[in-house]
Amino acid sequence: MPVSKQKISIEFRNRGSIELPATPEAKDIFFRVKQAYANHEKMSVKLVFSNAALAKLQKYQKGGAQNELLNLDFYLELGKILGFDAEDAQKLKSSIIFTNDAAHTKFNITKRLKLINKRQKSKASESYLFWDIENFSSISSIFGEIIDKYEIEDKNVFLAANPDSLYLKRSEWEANLYDYGKTLQSFSFIKCDHGKNVADDVLLDKFQKAKLTNANVFILTFDRELKERFATVAHESVNLFIMLK
Repeated sequence: MPVSKQKISIEFRNRGSIELPATPEAKDIFFRVKQAYANHEKMSVKLVFSNAALAKLQKYQKGGAQNELLNLDFYLELGKILGFDAEDAQKLKSSIIFTNDAAHTKFNITKRLKLINKRQKSKASESYLFWDIENFSSISSIFGEIIDKYEIEDKNVFLAANPDSLYLKRSEWEANLYDYGKTLQSFSFIKCDHGKNVADDVLLDKFQKAKLTNANVFILTFDRELKERFATVAHESVNLFIMLK
């Protein structure tokens, strides 16, 4: 990401220089902070974000609030150079990271997705997700790296859960989905019957019945046999992605 250096001069005294992040707000933040410091005003994270923006940052942000985090790091660095207390900004940064699950992601989904039915991806008009939530319950990661990234519509998300897991984890799943304005019923949700691998079988059945063509299809399962079954029935125009262990 390109950056530019800015000298910090206050009351004709050079305090050093700092790199501006490549965000639309960087220059405004720099001059607001510099002016507030020169005027001996109370330094606060509100020099970076409005009250409305601060309220919004309490919930999940598409893209993991990357620009906001860059602006916060910039403000924190200014605090180090000028010597003012920026504890409120540090707390906000930790809160944003926690809310977006960046600090607790167990695996990087993007690096572990693999195209399995062809050597190169072909053009696709839509994207679909077949998701066994029992085995892939890192909801923030799946939204950030698959659903949001590939703009998958709710109706194209086929979500399955076995009854035992649904009984134990439903409140947790619903709480995490709430950050995205969703519930289990927002998607093509299937409550399965009892039995081993029932959720996987239901997802495969939905995939076959959909008869998809010219689509990106993401399969979230660790079951090797199921991956092979999906690949066997997939149309040649489909880009079939699975998750590597």
